Formats: sequence, C-alpha cells, structure tokens
Amino acid sequence: MKVISYNLRKHRAAGELLRLVQDHAADVLCLQEADTSDLPDEIAGLRLADSTQRNRLGLAVYYRENTYRAVDVRALALKKSLHDRVLKPAEERLLGVRLHDIDDGRDVIVASFHAAPLTALNSLRRHQIRTALDELQALGEGTPALMVGDYNYPVFKEHLGQKVREQGYELNLSDSRTYTRYRFFRGHYDFATSVGFEIDRVRTLPQGLSDHLPILVTARPAEPAAASPRAAAS
Repeated sequence: MKVISYNLRKHRAAGELLRLVQDHAADVLCLQEADTSDLPDEIAGLRLADSTQRNRLGLAVYYRENTYRAVDVRALALKKSLHDRVLKPAEERLLGVRLHDIDDGRDVIVASFHAAPLTALNSLRRHQIRTALDELQALGEGTPALMVGDYNYPVFKEHLGQKVREQGYELNLSDSRTYTRYRFFRGHYDFATSVGFEIDRVRTLPQGLSDHLPILVTARPAEPAAASPRAAAS
C-alpha cells in the first residue's frame, strides 16, 4: 500500500494532486487544509471516500477504487486550542476510513490527521494524537491502522514517540524534513503513526506550492497477531 499525505496550504497545492498520484502510483491520498467544496470525486483512479464538512480548511481521504472498498468513515473533533476557539480554522481534525482490500479479503484503517497549530502546547497536541489513535479503534478494534498527516510537532519528537509506543503504536518520521516555510521551524512535521502495519519506508517528496512537502508511506499489513494495540503494548 502506498499512501500519500499532503497539507495543501489553504488549498494552494490542489492542482498538483493529479500528477502526484500518477507519478507515485498512490493507493490512498490523505489531505489536510483542503477546500472540501472544491475537491473532485475522483483523482487518477482514486475515489473520494469522504471529507470533513465543518472546517474552513478540511481533511479528505481518497482510495484506489479497483483495489479497495470503503466500509466505514469517522470524522472527529478533538480538544481545541485557543487558536481553534478564536479563529475556528478546524472543527474536525481526524478523518478515518475503514477500507476492505478486495483481493486480500481483509480490512485496514487509514486516517488523515491535522494537529493544532504551533501556537498550542505540545501537551495539547499529544492529547489530540492520543485521542485520535483511540478513536480509530471504533472503526474496527484490532484492525491494522495507519494515521498520517500534519502533526505540527517540530521538537521533542522522541518524547512523542515514547507516548505513542505506550499506546501500542509506532511513530515513523520521513527521510528528510517536511516543512520549510520559516527558518526556525523547519523540520519534520508530517508523520505516520501505525499499528498492525509493517512500514517499509516514509519518503519526503519534492516541494510544490505548499510550505509542507508531501510524504509517501509504503506499508503492508503485518500478520494478524500484530494488529492489536493492546497486544503490541503488552
């Protein structure tokens, strides 16, 4: 499975999506900061599973229609930062989709995630990440799950990784930085968090019109015994 995650920077990079999917043969496309009223139903063989509706700039998930079938979708509002309460940029910060692999006959969960901006504390973002990972299990406990997106977590990533592992998940950073807008805040912002998956590689793709660089996650479901967060944490 090839999953691309891309923060479109207020939808500015939306015109790049067709070429991005085609060039990297993506199976799933997870978007952040998308104008969901301006998204097509299909991009290069990928079908829109769903998008958030209560956000000024929202989330979306596309999947390859000849490989997967969308079984269930869950959008979730997470604990708000002061920025969220005042400017209201995002009501829903998680969009998860349960997909059925037509050939393999098994289900996986893929989610697009967008954490609170840098004006919030890391502790709030950790709360959002923890809640998001817990809520994904509502789509299917024990089902392999992969959450990608903009975590807005430039420093103390080792601490975040430890907290994620305590939940039974693994945190994977890309092979090079994914954010370049401000000199002080350059670094890794876009991550992949998973359980029940073998992550082969997380690669940063060339920069386009966004201040975030897209990432490409190459992953495959692990053996069923490895799919439960509780089993992994024990």
